Amino acid sequence: MSIYVGNLSYQVGEEDLKQVFAEYGTVKKAQLPIDRETGRVRGFGFVEMSSDEEEEAAIAALDGSEWMGRSLKVNKAKPREDRGGGGRGGDGGGYSRRY
Repeated sequence: MSIYVGNLSYQVGEEDLKQVFAEYGTVKKAQLPIDRETGRVRGFGFVEMSSDEEEEAAIAALDGSEWMGRSLKVNKAKPREDRGGGGRGGDGGGYSRRY
């Protein structure tokens, strides 16, 4: 299971995120996606902890709490949706289908 953490300050770093969640158990991984265009964090992240119980305790304690001037949104992360794989529509041919 993974935890989604939303409404993060743009100044937050992965170590900051780990420290906050470490109060509720062992943090295995903290991840802050970076915007490709701006190079800064996107305002949300993901945290993985050692057990479901630790993750549930962190979610219960931190959802709606204020951190770095922002009200956090903390919940179970949803599985990533498959957005398709860059395939092209149409006939994919490159030649005319006239008979």
